[in-house]
Amino acid sequence: MDVRILGGLSVRENGASVTPAAAVPRQILALLATFAGQIVPASVLMEELWPAGAPRRARHELKAYIGELRFLITAALPQGRGAGDGRTVETILAAEPGGYRLDTGRGSHDVWQFERAAGAGYRAMEAGDLTRATLRLGQALALWRGEPYAGVAAGPRLRAEAERLGASRLSVLDQWAEAHLGLGRHAELIPELALHAARHPLDEPLNAQFIVALLRSGRVEDALEVHRRLCALLRRDGGREPSARLRRLRDLLLAARHAPPRRVPAQPRALRPTRPAVSLNPGVSNAGSPNPVPPHPLSSIPAPLSVPSAAGATV
Repeated sequence: MDVRILGGLSVRENGASVTPAAAVPRQILALLATFAGQIVPASVLMEELWPAGAPRRARHELKAYIGELRFLITAALPQGRGAGDGRTVETILAAEPGGYRLDTGRGSHDVWQFERAAGAGYRAMEAGDLTRATLRLGQALALWRGEPYAGVAAGPRLRAEAERLGASRLSVLDQWAEAHLGLGRHAELIPELALHAARHPLDEPLNAQFIVALLRSGRVEDALEVHRRLCALLRRDGGREPSARLRRLRDLLLAARHAPPRRVPAQPRALRPTRPAVSLNPGVSNAGSPNPVPPHPLSSIPAPLSVPSAAGATV
């Protein structure tokens, strides 16, 4: 079974789609696919479907929706009975004590692929291998086709997971940009950072990377305009004041505006942007699972690393 979450839900068994068109079974499948290989308690599923309180016949309705999903899976299996590896509909969508478990077998899962590639990219950054870091972090970002769970009605669990994935994506994007800047690829990085900065206008680390890329490319006025816009947006967003990182960047930009072309001065590491660690604890049981989800490698996202410039300084 192949699962795609990063840009709309797609679940395929034996090459055939088993993603329901109806909203409620689609939502159930999304939650089961999110925690594939783990037992998702019936209470968690009901909380997702009815966050304001489950109706009296909630368990009966849940069983009916599970039956609809099993019907789609059965239709996708050879001769409607079993997969080539001996799995049946009863083992693919298994009823477990207290809940249900979706077994993807040896299929792919784009979230797991994203987290494995991102973890490899972070390790490359820590080792100072910027070329490998750009490759592995770029592979992680390439798995995204749009917003996670697009087209799925999301309750509290799926909303929390979508927020977690979005935060992980931004952290990977930060490190990917950091690695490219360290390799002196600031000019070619500008179009990509411009796109992401427009999508995330209040994200300070991402916009700071954009400003640095513009500054290193000699586009001081453009960098100042991005800086002004970001500071204005931060002030409008609850009166947030520019950080020390942004104040330092402003000083560098003003100095560069009135100075002849030269290398950008070093920037203290203490002023580099950092993101809080993103919690990756889904809060559902993995006990009894014959095919547990691989551990999330991003449970503690490292702060961006200091990247040397050609002169040994950092920006």
